Amino acid sequence: MRRTPSRRLLAAALLVASVLAPMATMPATAAPSTGITRHDQDDVPRHGLGPEITERLDRAIAEVREQAGIPGVVVGLWMPGKGSYVRATGVADTVTREPMAVDSYVRIGSETKTFTVTALLELVDQGRIGLDDPIAKYVKGVPDGHRITLRQLAGMRSGLFPYTADADFTHDLLSAPERHFAPREVLRYGFRHPNTFGPGQDFQYSNSNLVLLGLVIEKVTGRKLADVIHERVLRPAGLHHTLFPQGNEFPEPHPRGYTDQTLSGEVEDVTNWNPSWAWAAGAMISNLHDLRRWAKIVATGELLSPETQAQRLRTLPTGYPGTTYGLGILETNGWIGHNGSIPGYETVTVYLPSQKATLVIMLNTDVMSEGQEPSTLLARAVTAIVTPDNVYDGSAATRP
Repeated sequence: MRRTPSRRLLAAALLVASVLAPMATMPATAAPSTGITRHDQDDVPRHGLGPEITERLDRAIAEVREQAGIPGVVVGLWMPGKGSYVRATGVADTVTREPMAVDSYVRIGSETKTFTVTALLELVDQGRIGLDDPIAKYVKGVPDGHRITLRQLAGMRSGLFPYTADADFTHDLLSAPERHFAPREVLRYGFRHPNTFGPGQDFQYSNSNLVLLGLVIEKVTGRKLADVIHERVLRPAGLHHTLFPQGNEFPEPHPRGYTDQTLSGEVEDVTNWNPSWAWAAGAMISNLHDLRRWAKIVATGELLSPETQAQRLRTLPTGYPGTTYGLGILETNGWIGHNGSIPGYETVTVYLPSQKATLVIMLNTDVMSEGQEPSTLLARAVTAIVTPDNVYDGSAATRP
């Protein structure tokens, strides 16, 4: 049965997936390869987790890859006092069979939200905005904007209709996936629908929320969002391999990305799609080295005041068991961070404070397997082995 793309298109990430129609998976790929290069010596495990755990992890990852038809994956796990595990397996290109590499750049989808909200919260710390300010103070024309607060936008509780769920948006994007979309242009697709509930009444994952917060940051700073994130988030965090692209530029090396979110419903190579439609909600690019650093920084609030970080981590129920959501950040069974999904790529970047452990997963497909995101399947399999009392269970929520 062919799946209609508009049923789940482009949510660019998070929380427990809805069960969707069955789909064909991509063919199995080549045998695992570590893919470690001289540029990744900081990521190479000097002290592994031991042969038994390593073998179990290798086997579990291989099983998920085969089950879900994942071309290539990079997994990084760091557990202070116990050791680490870094592997690149499978292929970066299903045509050339080039192996997946540890130093790959990937599109990180909704992990972008952690960067956007961090920039927003820095403005809170500076006293330039208030979390309980209405969005109408900064952006005109938002349905019920005089009642929707910045806090509700960051916490996915605004009730604004997700523009990615609009059928015309889906058609327009898939008809010309390399075109540029402006922030206010994508918002118009969502604003023509009634709000789904009153401000603060419920949880609904919506990229409309984050696009609005990006506009707030630009309004208050007088600068482009990409520049603000670079100067106020990436530079202080020491993230030299993370960027906010202006178009479809993509640093090398990067794997090819594969999705079935296409007009035909067939799996296609979408590496060069323009992520501008996701903007503040999902357009960024990073690599394993930087995501490892970022996991701890965002979870512990290194760039924010303790008071503001405490507000960020005040998570509320999502309606999905085991997963709560704060201000641009999720918590699932003790793991704090975010995941990302954008056509062709998925990521998970999370930190477990109780063990000071970090998990990063990057893969080059977003094709779902039996209604679940492949990144969630991998994260669940890995954490079931290394942190059985804290099994990751967050995945993409509403993919319209």
